Amino acid sequence: MSVSTGADGIKDVVTPLSDADVTSLKAGDRVRISGVIYTARDAAHGRLLPLIEKGEPLPIDVKGQIIYYTGPSPARPGSVIGSVGPTTASRMDKFTPALLALGLKGTIGKGYRGQPVKEALRQHTGVYFGAIGGAGAVLSEFVKSATVVAYEDLGTEAIRRLEVDGFPAIVLYDCHGGDLYQDGQKVYAREDG
Repeated sequence: MSVSTGADGIKDVVTPLSDADVTSLKAGDRVRISGVIYTARDAAHGRLLPLIEKGEPLPIDVKGQIIYYTGPSPARPGSVIGSVGPTTASRMDKFTPALLALGLKGTIGKGYRGQPVKEALRQHTGVYFGAIGGAGAVLSEFVKSATVVAYEDLGTEAIRRLEVDGFPAIVLYDCHGGDLYQDGQKVYAREDG
């Protein structure tokens, strides 16, 4: 099992993830992710989809992995990576179900996802994590190494292999149909009348 709960109630998640790991996560869980995650944004996803459609191998093995929707800024001297904040996840919605079907276990971004993604998370036992937008400089401190592994010509949108230690996130959608956006609104909704 690659998920354990710390004394502070935060779940420690270590990649790669199994179905059992993903099943143990619920919308609203705060997590610290350690291990390897991959970066990919719009341009990289646009190159992955034709490969998936043709049944050709991808430049990375997505089984058990997490893709972080980010395009890091250049690293300052002495830093591993520049600012590494999340981008709007819904822009990747048209690609996500196909990647989940290939064994991808998680994505990290910000904002809502469409119904087809929620259904694919349930069908393929996946999870969508949220990272804090606007905190890219702080999030970069959790990245221990960064290596371009595919599509170097895309610059900041190249696919990178990041080794992270304690990367903070929250489960926004789980594989059980849990949706922190909906659930959170219900908790704080006031009845008028």
